[in-house]
Amino acid sequence: MELIQTPAARQAADPRTDLVGMNLDEIVAVAASLGQPAYRGKQIYQWIYQHGLTDFADMTNLCTALRDRLTAEFRIGRPAINTALLSTDGTRKWLLGFGDHNEAEMVSIPEKTRGTLCVSSQVGCTLTCAFCHTGTQRLVRNLTAGEVVGQVMLARDEYGLWPASKGNIQLTNIVMMGMGEPLYNFDNVAKALHIVMDGDGLAMSRRKVTLSTSGVVPGIQRCSDELGVMLAISLHAVRDDLRDRLVPINRKYPLAELLEACRNYGAASNARRITFEYVMLKDVNDSVADAREMVRLLAGIPAKVNLIPFNPWPGTEFECSSGNAIARFADAVHEGGLVGTVRSPRGRDIFAACGQLKSDSVRPRRVAAAE
Repeated sequence: MELIQTPAARQAADPRTDLVGMNLDEIVAVAASLGQPAYRGKQIYQWIYQHGLTDFADMTNLCTALRDRLTAEFRIGRPAINTALLSTDGTRKWLLGFGDHNEAEMVSIPEKTRGTLCVSSQVGCTLTCAFCHTGTQRLVRNLTAGEVVGQVMLARDEYGLWPASKGNIQLTNIVMMGMGEPLYNFDNVAKALHIVMDGDGLAMSRRKVTLSTSGVVPGIQRCSDELGVMLAISLHAVRDDLRDRLVPINRKYPLAELLEACRNYGAASNARRITFEYVMLKDVNDSVADAREMVRLLAGIPAKVNLIPFNPWPGTEFECSSGNAIARFADAVHEGGLVGTVRSPRGRDIFAACGQLKSDSVRPRRVAAAE
């Protein structure tokens, strides 16, 4: 593990309005408020999202007077890097600070031919999945659209990946699998991802963007209708009684409802495969019978399965399944005709692996009104 030396915090108290997180229509409206035509707003939008500029003075196709006015009234922000860690396997984790001093984590996972950025949607988490470290941190608040897209922009800053059209392998994929449940912050996440996927914005293909949910059934339909990105489901159990314990949202949206929503999503998305994530917990959900039941449940859904060796954290009651148990489970999945892979744990030494993210932010307690 290595602590990466980072610049001073990028986000100090600043009364100016942040343009990051605004979509094209909103930035065009900003330009109009300054007496500028719509095409000037589009130029500003492209400078921010395609070129990654943080200084209006560098927007060379704008007149000096407009650049000065923008500098006086607006800013182009980024989350602050409070801590940056580098794993022995090359995984990077950043503890990000926001303007209200709350924090969330973001992870970059490099591979030979691609790089995946794991982005957070909330400070803390709405849910309390039993095996997940993030779930032990109560929800503090949703991240704004600017704070979500700002994570992607910050990663591009760190890797020197501007303009957005620049070919790279450090950041080819984005997964909404960090802290929080994205579908409980749908409006902000959707707004951010539209900017990420906009050809005049960060210009990433929707096929390279994956949203992971623990099973917020109404949000799955919205995701299909409004985003059409790749979908991942945190499954983790194939019986309602066990999933009620491991993924408590199952009590509200049980397996039958969840899987029906997945069938509809696959049909609406032109048979695009849905990823089902399944953490391997010793003597809990790792039997061959569980694998065969998974095959039965996912019949008719264009699916692939990610088997995730459990990543431990302090105080957990669970242990990771043995290598032999995982292999037997994977064999049964394959024999049933499903595409399945065993995910190699990454970043365990810096608590950057799946299910290990957490910050120290807490929701302020309400103070009783004075009598």
